[in-house]
Amino acid sequence: MIKHPDFDPVAIGLGPLQVRWYGLMYLAGFVTGWLLGRRRAARPGSGWTPAMVDDFITWCVLGLVLGARLGYVVFYDLGVYLSDPLAIFQIWNGGMSFHGGMIGLCVVVWIFARKHGKTFLEIGDFLCPLAPPGLFFGRIGNFINGELWGGPTGMPWGVLFPDPRAGGVPRHPSQLYEAGLEGLTLFLILWFYSAKPRPRGHVTGMFLAFYGLFRFLVELIREPDPQLGYLAWGWLTMGQLLSLPMVLVGAALLLRGRSASSKPDA
Repeated sequence: MIKHPDFDPVAIGLGPLQVRWYGLMYLAGFVTGWLLGRRRAARPGSGWTPAMVDDFITWCVLGLVLGARLGYVVFYDLGVYLSDPLAIFQIWNGGMSFHGGMIGLCVVVWIFARKHGKTFLEIGDFLCPLAPPGLFFGRIGNFINGELWGGPTGMPWGVLFPDPRAGGVPRHPSQLYEAGLEGLTLFLILWFYSAKPRPRGHVTGMFLAFYGLFRFLVELIREPDPQLGYLAWGWLTMGQLLSLPMVLVGAALLLRGRSASSKPDA
């Protein structure tokens, strides 16, 4: 058993100014994605310039934060936020949805594609390898906050979380499982897969299929959000329900690339 360090959620406190670990993790994800994007733009035939990457990442920050927050409100706890609308703006308390963030990014990608004369999938193929580091840092932020833990376990790496709601028993550190799968593993898959020209939409399809699969599997041992519980059959969670369409769309994009003639992207 490992005891959770019970981190102070405030990383830096300067009088009334407080910088929280959760915000620093988001910042680390955006900076890493920006640096990786500029590196991808430098590849011959990428069709991108560093200035375009700078502009795009700025749009992505807005779309991701707004989408992730609104997605959590709508998908996971709508009743609470309807009773206290101002709580929507308290993002320092956590409550961000990956699936909502993805919807926000899709809107940004669509707008950016129209602005620069690119296709939706062309930008998706460029963006997807940049996303896993943000997922990695986000899950580390969840672990630091001591939230979104897994079910009880007798494994030696079970973590005793300080939150009384964790029941005082060792639990799966599902945040770290997701950091390793959705963050590190998915990054390696996409980065090396996209190093060679691939049919249009294949990189996007790989991201959707593997993220959806990894998220679905980890949700099997992750405790569901208490305000929702299991949706059906004593195991189906909201995270799994939202991940299934990702797997299906990802598989469709991969099959589409095999059955039709698609233009390779750098």
